[in-house]
Amino acid sequence: MCAHPVPARPEPDQVLLDIADYVLNYEIRSPLAYETACHSLIDSLGCGLEALDYPACTKLLGPIVPGTLVPNGARVPGTRFELDPVQAAFNIGATIRWLDFNDTWLAAEWGHPSDNLAGILAVADWLSRNAVASGKQPLLIRDVLTALIKAYEIQGCIALENAFNKVGLDHVVLVKVASTAVLAGLLGLNREGIINAVSLAWVDGQPLRTYRHAPNTGSRKSWAAGDASSRAVRLALMASSGEMGYPSVLTAPLWGFYDVLFKGRPFRFQRPYGSYVMENVLFKISFPAEFHSQTAVEAAMIIHAQMKILGKSAEDIGKITIRTHQACLRIIDKPGPLNNPADRDHCLQYMLAVPLLFGRLGAADYEDGVAADPRIDALREKMLCVEERQFTLDYHDPEKRSIANALSVEFTDGSRLDEVLVEYPIGHRRRRSEGLPLLEAKFRSNLARRFPTWQQQAILDISLDHSRLLSTPVNDYIDLYVF
Repeated sequence: MCAHPVPARPEPDQVLLDIADYVLNYEIRSPLAYETACHSLIDSLGCGLEALDYPACTKLLGPIVPGTLVPNGARVPGTRFELDPVQAAFNIGATIRWLDFNDTWLAAEWGHPSDNLAGILAVADWLSRNAVASGKQPLLIRDVLTALIKAYEIQGCIALENAFNKVGLDHVVLVKVASTAVLAGLLGLNREGIINAVSLAWVDGQPLRTYRHAPNTGSRKSWAAGDASSRAVRLALMASSGEMGYPSVLTAPLWGFYDVLFKGRPFRFQRPYGSYVMENVLFKISFPAEFHSQTAVEAAMIIHAQMKILGKSAEDIGKITIRTHQACLRIIDKPGPLNNPADRDHCLQYMLAVPLLFGRLGAADYEDGVAADPRIDALREKMLCVEERQFTLDYHDPEKRSIANALSVEFTDGSRLDEVLVEYPIGHRRRRSEGLPLLEAKFRSNLARRFPTWQQQAILDISLDHSRLLSTPVNDYIDLYVF
């Protein structure tokens, strides 16, 4: 006989209910959200194409078992792979995130909402190819972008007030949760099924941030989003088979997410789900660098140009003071040895030293050949980062969402330059008109890395005509990217 009464199975947590109802019932009416989602789609795919130039990325791609064939499987853009949707999501996610050049969301928790595209595109392509094979209608790119807007919103709204980094958890937990939710919707699950799927994502093992920080910084941060996306596909498919969920996964005393992993604190929310996150997402256009550094790198490029006019070089610099915000200090203020490219692209001092020395910052600048230049570390030693409280306040202000950095340079001869302050990066909504032509140029450049001229033009003809893009079948659009 049981010594303790077994409690009744609880009602689902409100967080699960809100996500499920949003996925099922909310209609995206914002033209700006769809326009921005079109830009997100091409930018993310372009980032994936650039990553294919790096063997450290491509060695992880393809089927788990070499030679595996999947009829009507999902395609991996820029390759010949045709995979099951779980492994395709990993492949697509790893390429999109590899070079830290896809879009960004900054709040109490930071992250990269376009990471969600991997699972959405893999499942939508797989569903579409199987639909066509059985004489049914495929999904359209509009369906992909609707799911993408909702995934952005789920990830971003949870991130606004809840800092997973402060309990040592990596932000890709939110990719897994958001992707699982919208994938459950794409798979046609009802409200109960979506709740079950999302609960499976929360109960799943969550990754530690240790691979993003010294002394363990490593390349997992480049494939962590692919891993989260593939888990989301797997969990959504399990829920679609009727696998049960865990209704109080967050709130259960002792065993729930809040008590085990969030120091007993329930999630807080700033706003209901809508299309706010997609409308305000930050495109990473200028530099493949951690986003909190984007304005600092832009300032460094301005200073490099000023020094060139004055006939001064980086060797003439005696001291560099960087006024910045708290999140930048927490993530990328990094002295000491840097062991690999993953270490360097999350070091503010490294990301400033390169443009001050060379007037550039590209993905190849994190590789060992460039890092071996002793002038980089010598310049890093001259940098001092200090928090500017107003920058931190403006960073969290929902009406501003600035990512300000200010650089002051003093030379060894006692002279100095006026401080250069950049509040908003080019990819910010406040600089969107300035940024979109550059984003399109970035996409064109990435297409040229992989495809002949005729194929580039075929992709551009559809991708830059948003009404045509929205009405294109998913499988037809992805076929354009087959290498």
